[in-house]
Amino acid sequence: MSSVSRPVNSDQSGPHPDLAVRVERHRRSGFLRPTHGASAAAFAQARTWLAARSGVPVVLDTGCGTGTSSHTLAHQHPETAVIGIDKSAVRLARGATDDAPDNLLLLQANLLDFYPLARAAGWQASAQYLLYPNPWPKAAQLNKRWHGSPIFPDLIALGGTLELRSNWRVYVDEMRLALSSFDVVATVERFEPVTPLTRFEAKYAASGHALWRLQADLCHAAATFG
Repeated sequence: MSSVSRPVNSDQSGPHPDLAVRVERHRRSGFLRPTHGASAAAFAQARTWLAARSGVPVVLDTGCGTGTSSHTLAHQHPETAVIGIDKSAVRLARGATDDAPDNLLLLQANLLDFYPLARAAGWQASAQYLLYPNPWPKAAQLNKRWHGSPIFPDLIALGGTLELRSNWRVYVDEMRLALSSFDVVATVERFEPVTPLTRFEAKYAASGHALWRLQADLCHAAATFG
């Protein structure tokens, strides 16, 4: 991966004007669609894997790409069960290694399927990570961002602490506003990573981008909404 990256180019200079309406609609209506068979199989694999680790805190690394961040989180928190999920088999294969820690599971699944299944099964995460998600920077692409997605309420219901990192301040500000619809107070700060969690984080830092981190506790919202 090249060490030079361009900043996010968007037709938005601030949070999307339709964000609050979109979040509220998804909060009230829920998300119904047929579950893809491959994602259902991946979720069944995750349930079996977790059953063998009963009582261990669960960490979800959402959209983990090659799984670099998932490996790091698993090594940093050996007392947890880290599940890295990405829809791309190619990306996951690119990061495959023979020395994966025992507390790590990498899965190919569509999160539009996986999150509702996890919520229906009553999962409660100890932590969730959204590390440099695709910003989908066009205003017309709001529904493709996590906070504009119909599964955002499922993410809330899974609970735990949430950490989002991005090199686009608008994305982080939108997430903070979306969380406030569930009475979740989030903190946002600019930061410089000592040890980058992902290849994108390393690339953006080397390119001189401002990096932003949002942190929030979803436990109360999950208890009242989930």
